[in-house]
Amino acid sequence: MMDKSKLSDPFEKARVEKGYGHMDDQNDPVTILLRHKDVRKTAHNWKTFQSGGEEVGRIVIPSEVKIRDTRQIPFEVDPPLHKEFRSLLDGWFKRPNEPAYQEKLHKQISALVDEVLNKDEVEVVRDFSLKLQSRALTLLLNTPFSESETWISWGTHVFRSEGESLDADKANILYNYIDERIIEAAKNPGEDLYSVLLGSEVNGKKLTHEEVKGIMILTFAGGRDTVINALTNSIAYFSEHPKSLHAIKENPEMINNAVEELIRYFAPLTHMGRVVTEDTQVCEHAIKADTRVSLCWASANRDAAVFENPNEVDFDRKMNPHVSFGFGTHNCLGATHARQIMRTLLGILAEKVASMDIINTDENIEELGEFDRKVGYNAITVKFNKY
Repeated sequence: MMDKSKLSDPFEKARVEKGYGHMDDQNDPVTILLRHKDVRKTAHNWKTFQSGGEEVGRIVIPSEVKIRDTRQIPFEVDPPLHKEFRSLLDGWFKRPNEPAYQEKLHKQISALVDEVLNKDEVEVVRDFSLKLQSRALTLLLNTPFSESETWISWGTHVFRSEGESLDADKANILYNYIDERIIEAAKNPGEDLYSVLLGSEVNGKKLTHEEVKGIMILTFAGGRDTVINALTNSIAYFSEHPKSLHAIKENPEMINNAVEELIRYFAPLTHMGRVVTEDTQVCEHAIKADTRVSLCWASANRDAAVFENPNEVDFDRKMNPHVSFGFGTHNCLGATHARQIMRTLLGILAEKVASMDIINTDENIEELGEFDRKVGYNAITVKFNKY
């Protein structure tokens, strides 16, 4: 049965009938917005639906208020300051568009694919996706390749231990690591992101240690589970749809569309919160000030009002206004890097891998109040077959 790679849409009934759902998150309830137009409109309205509220970590779901007090930048900053940070960071985070960057990334991913092709079986989450994501991150940060070994050793759950939604001790491993790297860069500046940030100014002021730390935490945290989910789900998909991989081999110009469609369908990040600043309404539902809403990217991406046959993966989809990288002011800073990873991987898989067989899976199910959503896998074992 070909259904291990499927991601069903748990939000459909509620989206069609009322447009929202509810969940309780550590006694701080959340209204989940489900329709594409409401999600986009709300994301756009940063004054009423705030990212930069007083409580650091509250816009993340599950809330991180109890496990961190460093503000993630520019993610938890609203305009006008948000714009200053974004203009500082955008150029650096667009480097994956440069040929030299792409060449290094291609080399990294190619070597990893060769490695897995020589094994009887591979646990994809830990021994493929985590490795690929960590190694690629050395390019984004411009740090030595050897640093990736440290990040891989943390395992797939840096911010949560198995069974716990959040774990401050686990999170502190990352925070302490970043503190040490910033102190080191202050003493011996180099060409890496830490050093670049320490040498930068926003509104005429040098960035503080805490601000640099906030940017670095976001860079590590924002691009970890999401990229791992995207890579792992794509491997599962092509294992069950080898013809799609062969089609890419025959028509490499399909790759961009294929990447966008996989990212739409799998929505590697289910949702993101906002704090409501005044009593308001979304889809005729009253929402109180100082409560939270969630912008449910995964639901918006399956909205039949916008996408034809939304539950099918269609690489020929003409219109694809998916919101997997968010929308509006706070669209994803790492999107260029993530897309480049996916494009490179698809090209290399199409070229080197004849087929893949799923041996066993352990699905990762998120419990979101009335909805249970498969977001990917805790583990999936696959055999990669050479041509």
